[in-house]
Amino acid sequence: MRNRTRALVAAGLLLVAIAIISLTIGRTILSDRQPGLSGFSVVHFAGYLFFLLMPVEALVPIYLAEGHSGALLVGIALVTAIAAQTIDYGIGHAVSGEVIDNLIGTKRYERAKGAIHRYGHWAVLLFNLLPLSSPNLLLVAGVTQYSFRKTMMFSFIGLSCKYVAIVYLTVGFGGF
Repeated sequence: MRNRTRALVAAGLLLVAIAIISLTIGRTILSDRQPGLSGFSVVHFAGYLFFLLMPVEALVPIYLAEGHSGALLVGIALVTAIAAQTIDYGIGHAVSGEVIDNLIGTKRYERAKGAIHRYGHWAVLLFNLLPLSSPNLLLVAGVTQYSFRKTMMFSFIGLSCKYVAIVYLTVGFGGF
């Protein structure tokens, strides 16, 4: 019964997130106006939650083309991504030992935990620097109780480099 309740809660949260994103994007498209920064914020935040996989990096060139400031977009992207990844980490950290045993087993968990603690900072940096699924890695970092401070620091560095590069390349090559 406990697992069923968790699954229902997760499904409910997923539906709420999808509804918010759909309404935000749909309203912008239907009103045929310049996409607003509030829509960018909501979609970007949702894209960094581990249960929604969206290529939110692609939003930056679109919003740059609409005339928004690159520095402002980078700032919003960093704040929303770090906020969502903090939630991802917290959810992973809250996962009980019983759930871990049922899903992967204690032996596998200990091996994964060792690898994360050995290479975690490089993995977090790389996954945030490249368009890989960094929210899922943050969830795993929370499950393995990898240092929150290190996780967020390397996440911030990777995200900063990625978004500054996207703005620089878009403005440099696109002429926005």
